[in-house]
Amino acid sequence: MNVLRRLSLAIDSFFENFAICALLFVVIVMSIQVFTRKFANFVFFWSEEAILLSLVWFAFMGIAVGFREGIHMGIDSLTNYFGKRVNKWLDVWIELMSLAYGIYFVIYGWEFTVLMMESTLPATKLPNSAVYLVMPVSGFMVCIYSILHLCGIDTKRHTASVVEVGSELEEEDFK
Repeated sequence: MNVLRRLSLAIDSFFENFAICALLFVVIVMSIQVFTRKFANFVFFWSEEAILLSLVWFAFMGIAVGFREGIHMGIDSLTNYFGKRVNKWLDVWIELMSLAYGIYFVIYGWEFTVLMMESTLPATKLPNSAVYLVMPVSGFMVCIYSILHLCGIDTKRHTASVVEVGSELEEEDFK
């Protein structure tokens, strides 16, 4: 069991770090592009496609990480009026819908990926499927996280204090 936990943590960390590196790549390349366009009247031919590809991968990996951390949107103002039993069933329903969402991304993301294999991006000559490959990857991750949540396994890796809008804060909340 310890080996499985370490393996899943390694895979999870790889995808999270990949998303962070994609965002860092976007910032660096975009900064270079702005600088060279403004001061050297020159733009790297591949920069816009590389930025687009990195942003797409970052966004979809961010979706999967968001499901893992449970930071998707929720309406607490309505569920606060329900009992624990109803909220438990709502949580199960949400996870089932998340699983359906992940399955949708896996199936149709793979179809898009296969469909776009024949075409290439104009500047980098990468297959156009590189843009769509992230859909089944992130969909698979969402499915795994949803199944783990349905089994009662907490997948949250990051803890932070969250300040809710409109909540009553006490002085000890900031200590």
